[in-house]
Amino acid sequence: MKIIAILAMHGQPPKDFPQNDLLDYFKLHFAIEAMGENAPPPMRQKYEILEEKMRNWPRNPENDPYHVGSYELAQALQNQLGLPVYVGFNEFCAPTLEAIMEQAASEDPTKIIVITPMMTCGGEHSERDIPLAIESVKSKFPTIEFSYLWPFETSEIAKFLMNQLKRNFLL
Repeated sequence: MKIIAILAMHGQPPKDFPQNDLLDYFKLHFAIEAMGENAPPPMRQKYEILEEKMRNWPRNPENDPYHVGSYELAQALQNQLGLPVYVGFNEFCAPTLEAIMEQAASEDPTKIIVITPMMTCGGEHSERDIPLAIESVKSKFPTIEFSYLWPFETSEIAKFLMNQLKRNFLL
């Protein structure tokens, strides 16, 4: 059985992304979200251009430590699991979650497991966006089993946080 794990991360804009583009991006994002299907095509097109520019902006430890940390976490998981672990982002960074799941699926695994460090319930990405991305890709690869390992048990999150407190404050 060939299993591939996908680490679904949030993403963030790089610190050195042009500020005017960043402002335009967020203005367009919220305007399109408010208008829904009524958003004019030129507005959507400009947004898509800015989104592509941001997602593909070169990342490094100085301009996006979150991006670097995401790959460090994936490497640590891979070392502990002994399985390949790929990283996909909900927004701001490439590759998208859908793109990385499709890449993983092209390697003909038996199963793709998606997990996220977004731990608590109530988050739009963990509750809505990630499951929608999985369903979208899953429909293209009906022979592959997809699993989403979320939500987490509140007691397990508390135990993790308690251990961190103990380690750092010797409680």
